[in-house]
Amino acid sequence: MTTKPKARKFRIRRGVGPGAGAAAAAPAADPVDETDESPEQAARQQQANRQRPRVVAQSEETGGDVVDQEPTRQEQPARQQPPARQNAAQNPGQGREVKTDETPNRTLEGAVDSANQTAAEDDIDAIRREGLTGRQLRMARRVAQKQGMAVTSDFDAVRQLRKAGIDPFQRSSVLELVVPDGAQLADGAGGGNPNHQLPQTVPAGRNTLPARAKKAQLPSTDVGNPSAMQAGMLEVAKIQKQLAARRRRKIAFMLVRLLLFIGVPTFAAGWYFYNVATPMYATNSEVVIQQAEASGAAGGLGSLFQGTSMATQQDSIAVQSYLASREAMLRLDEEHGFREAFSEEHVDPLQSLPVDATNEETYDVYQKRVKVSYDPTEGILRMEVVAPDPQKSEQFASALVGYAEEQVDRLTQRLREDQMAGARESYENAEARRQESLGELLRLQQDLETIDPAGETSARTAQIAGLQTRRQELQLELQNRLAVRRPNESQVAALETEISNIDALIAEIQENAVSTADGQASQAEKNTQLRLAEENYAFQNVLVQQAMQSMESAQIEANRQVRYLSLSVAPVAPDQPTYPRAFEDTLLAFLIFSGIYLMVSITGSILREQVGS
Repeated sequence: MTTKPKARKFRIRRGVGPGAGAAAAAPAADPVDETDESPEQAARQQQANRQRPRVVAQSEETGGDVVDQEPTRQEQPARQQPPARQNAAQNPGQGREVKTDETPNRTLEGAVDSANQTAAEDDIDAIRREGLTGRQLRMARRVAQKQGMAVTSDFDAVRQLRKAGIDPFQRSSVLELVVPDGAQLADGAGGGNPNHQLPQTVPAGRNTLPARAKKAQLPSTDVGNPSAMQAGMLEVAKIQKQLAARRRRKIAFMLVRLLLFIGVPTFAAGWYFYNVATPMYATNSEVVIQQAEASGAAGGLGSLFQGTSMATQQDSIAVQSYLASREAMLRLDEEHGFREAFSEEHVDPLQSLPVDATNEETYDVYQKRVKVSYDPTEGILRMEVVAPDPQKSEQFASALVGYAEEQVDRLTQRLREDQMAGARESYENAEARRQESLGELLRLQQDLETIDPAGETSARTAQIAGLQTRRQELQLELQNRLAVRRPNESQVAALETEISNIDALIAEIQENAVSTADGQASQAEKNTQLRLAEENYAFQNVLVQQAMQSMESAQIEANRQVRYLSLSVAPVAPDQPTYPRAFEDTLLAFLIFSGIYLMVSITGSILREQVGS
């Protein structure tokens, strides 16, 4: 259906030369209906309308001045205008007479723009006032180029796309814009404008006035075919029903997927936790590794961290690693039957161990059922042991605490032994040397037949001193005898003989003390040897005493390195099952399945979008 053009605006310009008046005075051609025009004629007519002034009129009184006039009354639709006006609107290239109330005797002739061109410009102005971004305009141009539209600007592209019923800014409809090749060929053959609609140009040296504000466009009073409108409404209602049915179908599919991938697994998990899972009993215990108190004389960083968790942090971590190792598991299984406890018939299949389970399978269950944690701020080792039977749980926990205490003793045993080994070896060597020196002294005493060389020397010295005293007395008596006028010669001779005997005895005693006789050592040599042996023995005694003191100090230091395992919370058998926690575990399963479904759905949507684009 072709809409008749309507004249929206009149621009009247006086002729600029004699040819303009002739063109205006030419008689009007017969009106031609637009439905009879071919597409080629319409395109040529539209191109001609752009290249000439919009409304040019010549007046005899004004002689060539340019005058822009607006119609004196409001425009009416083309079907309500007189036949003369309809002919002028349908043939905008022909001259038209325009009379106004101010100049009743003046006749103006000129060209009027087609209604299609005026409406297109109005639409472009309206689109320009929408404030579209550059990105939207570029998108519209690309969509128009894909549709094979000849556009003069980005705003013209938006106008033509909207006229064709295409939203250029809807991303989801980009794929729907592609039409079959046959449809494009049919559109091209049916009649399109082969000429590109380029922007209008203004001739050089031509004065133009600013465009006046456009009047409000009234809605058309043309009523379409009621049957066609009813058919369109039925088609719209049908499309709405299809969209609603599609929406309901998608919602139903989504609910089915949620039920299948989230509801059913969550129900299965809850049924297992409430009805099938074997109740497990957990025994909790807490231990603290402590160090022996150091003496007050010890200083430095050792005394600074004494009594804190920093002093035993390495030992606590080592004990934690040992309790979680395969060695502890094998020892617990060998002594208390850990594997048999989880291989009983009443344990459900998901938590039980086969009778011939390997060590790796048993160790996996051990890691899940025995949890050891260490708090470095408090220095506390917390242990939780889970078993199908409460007595077994308490038994396993007590055994593991004993293993931890033995491990603590082994950690410091080598250090203590190393510290004691050196001190003990030094003491043993000093004691051996003391024994040797004592044996040497005894041998010398036996060889020299002298028990106390100092006593013998003292006796000899006392004997010599007594003899010397006696000689001095005899000499005094001899002097007294010789002092008389007639001394008794026999008495004098006796005194002299006695004095000489005493001198000979003193000389003999002194000679025996320093001289050797018959290959035997003299008394001086004996005294020297015995004195050296005695001094060596005394020195070895001092060394033995020092070694003993060192060994005692090492013993004290080794005692400081001793670690003690203090049991702050003793293991007690529970009277109610600890696991499974049915509600919490079911809720956790629901969250896990929901997260998995959400991740898979998002990944699938992204892949579909990428493949579709």
